[in-house]
Amino acid sequence: MKFNEYKESGKIYVIAEMSANHGGSLDQALQIVEAAAKAGADCLKTQTYTADTLTIDCHTEAFQIHGGLWDGYNLHDLYKEAYTPWEWMEPIKKKCEELGMDFLSTPFDTTSVDYLEGIGEEFYKIASFELTDIPLIRYIARTGKPIIMSTGMASLEEIEEAVEAARAEGNNDITLLRCCSAYPTVSSDLNLSIIPDLKKRFDLPIGLSDHSMGHTAAVAATALGATVIEKHFCLSRDIPTADSAFSMEPAEFADMVKAVREAQLALGTINYGPTEEEKAELNCRRSLFIVKDVKAGEKVAPENIRSIRAYNISGMKPKYYDEVIGRTFKSDLPAGTPLDRSHFE
Repeated sequence: MKFNEYKESGKIYVIAEMSANHGGSLDQALQIVEAAAKAGADCLKTQTYTADTLTIDCHTEAFQIHGGLWDGYNLHDLYKEAYTPWEWMEPIKKKCEELGMDFLSTPFDTTSVDYLEGIGEEFYKIASFELTDIPLIRYIARTGKPIIMSTGMASLEEIEEAVEAARAEGNNDITLLRCCSAYPTVSSDLNLSIIPDLKKRFDLPIGLSDHSMGHTAAVAATALGATVIEKHFCLSRDIPTADSAFSMEPAEFADMVKAVREAQLALGTINYGPTEEEKAELNCRRSLFIVKDVKAGEKVAPENIRSIRAYNISGMKPKYYDEVIGRTFKSDLPAGTPLDRSHFE
Protein backbone atom coordinates (compact mmCIF):
# COMPACT_ATOMS: atom_id res chain seq x y z
CA MET A 1 0.00 0.00 0.00
CA LYS A 2 1.48 3.31 -1.12
CA PHE A 3 -0.14 5.25 1.70
CA ASN A 4 2.05 3.75 4.44
CA GLU A 5 5.15 3.97 2.26
CA TYR A 6 4.51 7.64 1.55
CA LYS A 7 3.94 8.44 5.22
CA GLU A 8 7.29 6.89 6.07
CA SER A 9 9.12 8.63 3.23
CA GLY A 10 7.44 12.02 3.63
CA LYS A 11 6.29 12.09 -0.01
CA ILE A 12 3.04 13.92 -0.75
CA TYR A 13 0.17 11.46 -1.22
CA VAL A 14 -2.39 12.56 -3.84
CA ILE A 15 -5.96 11.22 -3.80
CA ALA A 16 -8.38 11.47 -6.73
CA GLU A 17 -11.95 11.44 -5.41
CA MET A 18 -14.37 9.91 -7.90
CA SER A 19 -17.52 10.49 -5.84
CA ALA A 20 -20.55 10.81 -8.16
CA ASN A 21 -18.55 11.58 -11.29
CA HIS A 22 -19.12 8.10 -12.74
CA GLY A 23 -22.57 9.37 -13.71
CA GLY A 24 -24.17 5.97 -13.07
CA SER A 25 -21.88 4.11 -15.48
CA LEU A 26 -19.36 1.46 -14.42
CA ASP A 27 -17.55 1.92 -17.73
CA GLN A 28 -17.18 5.64 -16.99
CA ALA A 29 -16.02 4.80 -13.45
CA LEU A 30 -13.25 2.59 -14.83
CA GLN A 31 -12.30 5.29 -17.32
CA ILE A 32 -11.94 7.67 -14.38
CA VAL A 33 -9.63 5.18 -12.65
CA GLU A 34 -7.44 4.98 -15.76
CA ALA A 35 -7.41 8.76 -16.24
CA ALA A 36 -6.55 9.35 -12.57
CA ALA A 37 -3.61 6.94 -12.75
CA LYS A 38 -2.36 8.61 -15.94
CA ALA A 39 -2.68 12.04 -14.26
CA GLY A 40 -0.41 10.94 -11.41
CA ALA A 41 -2.82 10.08 -8.61
CA ASP A 42 -1.50 7.79 -5.90
CA CYS A 43 -4.99 6.72 -4.87
CA LEU A 44 -8.53 6.57 -6.26
CA LYS A 45 -11.29 7.10 -3.70
CA THR A 46 -14.96 6.16 -3.80
CA GLN A 47 -17.84 6.60 -1.37
CA THR A 48 -19.66 3.54 -0.06
CA TYR A 49 -23.25 4.32 0.83
CA THR A 50 -26.80 4.05 -0.38
CA ALA A 51 -29.44 6.70 -0.04
CA ASP A 52 -30.99 4.60 2.72
CA THR A 53 -27.75 4.22 4.72
CA LEU A 54 -27.30 8.00 4.71
CA THR A 55 -30.81 9.27 5.27
CA ILE A 56 -34.50 8.34 4.92
CA ASP A 57 -36.88 8.73 2.01
CA CYS A 58 -38.82 11.65 3.41
CA HIS A 59 -39.96 14.78 1.62
CA THR A 60 -40.66 17.06 4.54
CA GLU A 61 -38.90 20.43 4.85
CA ALA A 62 -36.16 18.85 7.01
CA PHE A 63 -34.86 16.96 3.96
CA GLN A 64 -35.19 19.69 1.35
CA ILE A 65 -31.94 21.36 0.15
CA HIS A 66 -32.01 25.15 -0.11
CA GLY A 67 -29.17 27.08 -1.75
CA GLY A 68 -25.80 26.00 -3.04
CA LEU A 69 -24.92 23.56 -5.78
CA TRP A 70 -27.80 21.17 -5.04
CA ASP A 71 -30.56 23.72 -4.46
CA GLY A 72 -34.02 22.22 -4.82
CA TYR A 73 -33.01 18.59 -4.31
CA ASN A 74 -34.56 16.28 -1.80
CA LEU A 75 -31.66 14.73 0.16
CA HIS A 76 -32.66 11.11 -0.46
CA ASP A 77 -33.11 11.77 -4.17
CA LEU A 78 -29.66 13.40 -4.39
CA TYR A 79 -27.91 10.46 -2.73
CA LYS A 80 -29.88 7.96 -4.82
CA GLU A 81 -28.60 9.70 -7.95
CA ALA A 82 -25.01 10.14 -6.74
CA TYR A 83 -24.21 6.84 -5.04
CA THR A 84 -21.80 4.24 -6.38
CA PRO A 85 -23.31 0.73 -6.55
CA TRP A 86 -21.44 -1.44 -4.05
CA GLU A 87 -20.95 -4.23 -6.57
CA TRP A 88 -18.74 -1.82 -8.54
CA MET A 89 -16.22 -1.50 -5.70
CA GLU A 90 -14.39 -4.74 -6.44
CA PRO A 91 -13.83 -4.06 -10.18
CA ILE A 92 -12.82 -0.48 -9.35
CA LYS A 93 -10.42 -1.73 -6.68
CA LYS A 94 -9.00 -4.33 -9.07
CA LYS A 95 -8.45 -1.71 -11.77
CA CYS A 96 -6.69 0.56 -9.26
CA GLU A 97 -4.34 -2.24 -8.26
CA GLU A 98 -3.60 -3.13 -11.89
CA LEU A 99 -2.59 0.48 -12.49
CA GLY A 100 -0.44 0.75 -9.34
CA MET A 101 -2.85 2.93 -7.36
CA ASP A 102 -4.29 2.45 -3.90
CA PHE A 103 -8.05 2.03 -3.57
CA LEU A 104 -9.73 3.94 -0.76
CA SER A 105 -13.37 4.35 0.14
CA THR A 106 -15.42 6.34 2.62
CA PRO A 107 -17.94 4.20 4.54
CA PHE A 108 -20.94 5.95 6.04
CA ASP A 109 -22.31 3.29 8.37
CA THR A 110 -21.32 -0.07 9.88
CA THR A 111 -22.77 -2.09 6.98
CA SER A 112 -20.52 -0.28 4.51
CA VAL A 113 -17.51 -0.86 6.78
CA ASP A 114 -18.34 -4.56 6.88
CA TYR A 115 -18.70 -4.65 3.10
CA LEU A 116 -15.36 -2.92 2.55
CA GLU A 117 -13.66 -5.23 5.01
CA GLY A 118 -14.99 -8.12 2.94
CA ILE A 119 -13.29 -6.89 -0.23
CA GLY A 120 -9.96 -6.18 1.46
CA GLU A 121 -10.10 -2.43 2.15
CA GLU A 122 -6.67 -1.46 3.52
CA PHE A 123 -7.51 1.93 5.06
CA TYR A 124 -10.48 4.21 5.57
CA LYS A 125 -11.63 7.77 5.01
CA ILE A 126 -14.08 9.52 7.31
CA ALA A 127 -16.03 12.31 5.64
CA SER A 128 -16.37 15.73 7.26
CA PHE A 129 -20.10 15.28 7.82
CA GLU A 130 -19.44 12.01 9.70
CA LEU A 131 -16.63 13.38 11.90
CA THR A 132 -19.09 13.78 14.76
CA ASP A 133 -20.44 10.21 14.40
CA ILE A 134 -18.33 8.88 17.25
CA PRO A 135 -19.84 5.34 17.23
CA LEU A 136 -18.95 5.02 13.52
CA ILE A 137 -15.39 6.24 14.14
CA ARG A 138 -14.99 3.71 16.93
CA TYR A 139 -16.26 0.93 14.68
CA ILE A 140 -13.81 1.87 11.94
CA ALA A 141 -10.96 2.26 14.42
CA ARG A 142 -11.48 -1.28 15.66
CA THR A 143 -10.41 -2.60 12.24
CA GLY A 144 -6.92 -1.47 13.23
CA LYS A 145 -6.40 0.09 9.80
CA PRO A 146 -5.19 3.62 9.00
CA ILE A 147 -7.84 6.31 9.13
CA ILE A 148 -7.97 9.60 7.22
CA MET A 149 -10.38 12.11 8.76
CA SER A 150 -11.69 15.22 7.00
CA THR A 151 -12.39 18.08 9.38
CA GLY A 152 -14.73 20.35 7.40
CA MET A 153 -17.04 22.42 9.65
CA ALA A 154 -15.47 20.89 12.79
CA SER A 155 -14.63 22.83 15.90
CA LEU A 156 -11.37 22.05 17.65
CA GLU A 157 -13.34 20.21 20.33
CA GLU A 158 -15.07 18.03 17.71
CA ILE A 159 -11.74 17.14 16.11
CA GLU A 160 -10.35 16.24 19.53
CA GLU A 161 -13.36 14.02 20.22
CA ALA A 162 -12.98 12.21 16.88
CA VAL A 163 -9.25 11.61 17.36
CA GLU A 164 -9.76 10.45 20.93
CA ALA A 165 -12.52 8.05 19.83
CA ALA A 166 -10.09 6.32 17.48
CA ARG A 167 -7.27 6.35 20.02
CA ALA A 168 -9.54 4.89 22.69
CA GLU A 169 -9.88 1.83 20.43
CA GLY A 170 -6.10 1.52 20.24
CA ASN A 171 -5.85 3.11 16.80
CA ASN A 172 -3.44 6.03 16.53
CA ASP A 173 -2.82 5.61 12.79
CA ILE A 174 -4.70 8.79 11.95
CA THR A 175 -4.26 11.50 9.32
CA LEU A 176 -6.28 14.71 9.57
CA LEU A 177 -7.31 16.73 6.52
CA ARG A 178 -8.04 20.43 6.68
CA CYS A 179 -11.26 20.88 4.73
CA CYS A 180 -13.95 23.44 4.02
CA SER A 181 -17.28 21.76 3.28
CA ALA A 182 -18.50 24.32 0.76
CA TYR A 183 -18.83 23.32 -2.89
CA PRO A 184 -16.88 24.91 -4.46
CA THR A 185 -14.79 26.56 -1.74
CA VAL A 186 -13.70 30.18 -2.18
CA SER A 187 -10.12 31.04 -1.26
CA SER A 188 -11.07 33.19 1.70
CA ASP A 189 -12.72 30.16 3.36
CA LEU A 190 -9.76 27.78 3.01
CA ASN A 191 -7.96 28.92 6.19
CA LEU A 192 -4.88 26.87 5.34
CA SER A 193 -3.02 28.31 8.33
CA ILE A 194 -4.88 25.67 10.33
CA ILE A 195 -2.60 22.99 8.82
CA PRO A 196 0.53 23.71 10.91
CA ASP A 197 -1.67 24.38 13.93
CA LEU A 198 -3.30 20.94 13.64
CA LYS A 199 0.17 19.39 13.26
CA LYS A 200 1.34 21.08 16.45
CA ARG A 201 -1.79 20.23 18.45
CA PHE A 202 -2.20 16.57 17.46
CA ASP A 203 1.27 15.47 16.34
CA LEU A 204 -0.33 13.65 13.40
CA PRO A 205 0.13 13.83 9.62
CA ILE A 206 -2.00 16.65 8.21
CA GLY A 207 -3.31 17.14 4.69
CA LEU A 208 -5.92 19.00 2.66
CA SER A 209 -9.24 17.88 1.24
CA ASP A 210 -9.74 20.65 -1.27
CA HIS A 211 -12.98 21.71 -2.91
CA SER A 212 -11.64 24.96 -4.38
CA MET A 213 -11.03 25.44 -8.09
CA GLY A 214 -7.50 25.17 -9.44
CA HIS A 215 -4.44 23.96 -7.57
CA THR A 216 -3.28 27.08 -5.72
CA ALA A 217 -4.56 25.74 -2.40
CA ALA A 218 -2.86 22.37 -2.91
CA VAL A 219 0.52 24.02 -3.52
CA ALA A 220 0.06 26.39 -0.56
CA ALA A 221 -0.94 23.47 1.68
CA THR A 222 2.19 21.60 0.61
CA ALA A 223 4.29 24.59 1.63
CA LEU A 224 2.55 24.57 5.02
CA GLY A 225 3.41 20.93 5.65
CA ALA A 226 0.50 18.98 4.18
CA THR A 227 1.34 15.35 3.42
CA VAL A 228 -1.95 14.39 1.71
CA ILE A 229 -3.86 16.25 -1.01
CA GLU A 230 -7.36 15.13 -1.99
CA LYS A 231 -9.27 16.58 -4.96
CA HIS A 232 -12.47 15.56 -6.74
CA PHE A 233 -11.72 14.14 -10.18
CA CYS A 234 -13.85 13.83 -13.31
CA LEU A 235 -13.32 13.06 -16.98
CA SER A 236 -14.88 16.38 -17.98
CA ARG A 237 -16.99 19.05 -16.27
CA ASP A 238 -19.07 18.99 -19.45
CA ILE A 239 -20.38 15.58 -18.32
CA PRO A 240 -22.87 16.74 -15.67
CA THR A 241 -22.95 14.86 -12.36
CA ALA A 242 -23.68 15.87 -8.78
CA ASP A 243 -19.99 16.69 -8.25
CA SER A 244 -18.61 17.63 -11.66
CA ALA A 245 -18.92 21.41 -11.19
CA PHE A 246 -16.12 21.50 -8.57
CA SER A 247 -14.05 18.56 -9.84
CA MET A 248 -10.71 18.61 -11.66
CA GLU A 249 -10.35 17.34 -15.20
CA PRO A 250 -7.39 15.04 -16.00
CA ALA A 251 -5.07 17.69 -17.45
CA GLU A 252 -5.75 20.00 -14.50
CA PHE A 253 -5.12 17.19 -12.05
CA ALA A 254 -1.84 16.30 -13.77
CA ASP A 255 -0.77 19.96 -13.54
CA MET A 256 -1.63 19.95 -9.83
CA VAL A 257 0.38 16.80 -9.18
CA LYS A 258 3.38 18.31 -10.97
CA ALA A 259 3.05 21.58 -9.05
CA VAL A 260 2.71 19.81 -5.70
CA ARG A 261 5.74 17.62 -6.39
CA GLU A 262 7.79 20.66 -7.40
CA ALA A 263 6.62 22.60 -4.35
CA GLN A 264 7.71 19.77 -2.06
CA LEU A 265 11.11 19.62 -3.78
CA ALA A 266 11.44 23.38 -3.36
CA LEU A 267 10.82 23.11 0.39
CA GLY A 268 13.93 20.94 0.69
CA THR A 269 15.64 20.82 4.07
CA ILE A 270 17.08 23.30 6.55
CA ASN A 271 20.56 23.62 5.08
CA TYR A 272 22.52 26.87 5.33
CA GLY A 273 25.42 27.51 3.02
CA PRO A 274 25.86 26.76 -0.67
CA THR A 275 24.16 23.85 -2.36
CA GLU A 276 26.23 21.66 -4.64
CA GLU A 277 25.04 23.70 -7.61
CA GLU A 278 25.90 26.98 -5.88
CA LYS A 279 29.47 26.00 -4.99
CA ALA A 280 30.57 26.75 -8.54
CA GLU A 281 29.32 30.32 -8.05
CA LEU A 282 31.20 31.09 -4.82
CA ASN A 283 34.09 32.73 -6.69
CA CYS A 284 31.65 35.07 -8.39
CA ARG A 285 30.83 36.86 -5.16
CA ARG A 286 32.40 40.21 -4.39
CA SER A 287 35.97 40.11 -3.13
CA LEU A 288 38.95 42.48 -2.86
CA PHE A 289 40.94 43.05 -6.04
CA ILE A 290 43.79 45.34 -7.03
CA VAL A 291 42.21 47.73 -9.54
CA LYS A 292 45.29 49.86 -10.37
CA ASP A 293 48.90 48.77 -10.93
CA VAL A 294 50.87 49.12 -7.68
CA LYS A 295 54.59 49.23 -6.86
CA ALA A 296 56.47 47.65 -3.96
CA GLY A 297 56.34 50.01 -0.96
CA GLU A 298 53.07 51.60 -2.07
CA LYS A 299 50.30 51.85 0.49
CA VAL A 300 47.00 50.00 0.14
CA ALA A 301 44.41 52.69 -0.54
CA PRO A 302 40.84 53.12 -1.88
CA GLU A 303 42.39 54.15 -5.21
CA ASN A 304 44.11 50.83 -5.79
CA ILE A 305 41.80 48.19 -4.24
CA ARG A 306 38.06 47.70 -4.44
CA SER A 307 35.38 45.15 -3.65
CA ILE A 308 34.28 43.84 -7.04
CA ARG A 309 32.88 40.77 -8.76
CA ALA A 310 35.12 38.40 -10.69
CA TYR A 311 34.19 35.13 -12.36
CA ASN A 312 36.29 32.17 -11.29
CA ILE A 313 38.92 33.52 -8.87
CA SER A 314 38.27 35.47 -5.68
CA GLY A 315 40.36 37.62 -3.43
CA MET A 316 40.06 38.40 0.27
CA LYS A 317 36.53 38.86 1.61
CA PRO A 318 35.24 42.45 1.61
CA LYS A 319 34.94 42.37 5.39
CA TYR A 320 38.75 42.78 5.55
CA TYR A 321 38.72 46.04 3.59
CA ASP A 322 39.25 48.37 6.56
CA GLU A 323 41.92 46.04 7.97
CA VAL A 324 44.14 46.16 4.88
CA ILE A 325 43.83 49.88 4.09
CA GLY A 326 47.17 51.53 4.93
CA ARG A 327 49.26 48.40 4.74
CA THR A 328 52.27 48.26 2.40
CA PHE A 329 52.60 46.20 -0.76
CA LYS A 330 55.85 44.21 -0.83
CA SER A 331 55.99 43.70 -4.59
CA ASP A 332 54.78 45.14 -7.87
CA LEU A 333 51.34 43.86 -8.78
CA PRO A 334 49.13 44.51 -11.83
CA ALA A 335 45.49 45.58 -11.81
CA GLY A 336 43.14 42.61 -11.80
CA THR A 337 45.10 40.69 -9.15
CA PRO A 338 42.93 39.14 -6.42
CA LEU A 339 44.14 40.56 -3.12
CA ASP A 340 45.88 38.12 -0.79
CA ARG A 341 47.56 38.48 2.62
CA SER A 342 50.85 37.43 1.05
CA HIS A 343 50.91 40.75 -0.81
CA PHE A 344 51.62 42.77 2.34
CA GLU A 345 54.72 43.30 4.44
